[in-house]
Formats: sequence, structure tokens, C-alpha cells
Amino acid sequence: MRLHALVAGRVQGVGFRTFVLAEARKLGVGGLVRNLRGDQVEVVAEGEQVQLERLAAALRRGPPAARVTHVQVSWGEPTGSFTRFSVQPSAWA
Repeated sequence: MRLHALVAGRVQGVGFRTFVLAEARKLGVGGLVRNLRGDQVEVVAEGEQVQLERLAAALRRGPPAARVTHVQVSWGEPTGSFTRFSVQPSAWA
């Protein structure tokens, strides 16, 4: 499966991307995480549905310094384009 999530709240400057990277690698899924304008973080991940559901739950929780207010999740078919999970530069960089 493929998960696409937009996470809103206090999610930038609080270690959110590093948190997502650690969670994704622990779960064995491939994909990316990056900051978007407007205090959002984008996550794209591919793997088994159960692992992606666990990742989505972690996104709703976030690291201790974060305050997640909303997570929009959509599901799709995997593209097979990810071999590992990585932190990408901010979308506006």
C-alpha cells in the first residue's frame, strides 16, 4: 500500500521529521518526509498496510515537543519508487 499524509500543528522545528524517519525505519517502510509551507509536514510511505497503519498512528502522536492538530491520510497503490525512507529538503527550499 501507499500512504500519503499531511500533518498539521506544531510540527516544524520540533524534531518531527527525525521522529518520522525513526518510526518508518523501525517499521521497515520506504518513503519520504518533508516540511511544507504553512506549518505542515508531508509523509509519503509504501509498505505493508499494517506497518503503514502503525506509522499513521505515530504521525497522530508525534514526538514530545510536537502538537499535532490534524492528520489527513489518503491511501493508494504503491509505485515501488522507494527503496528506503528519507528526510527530504523543505518543499520551498
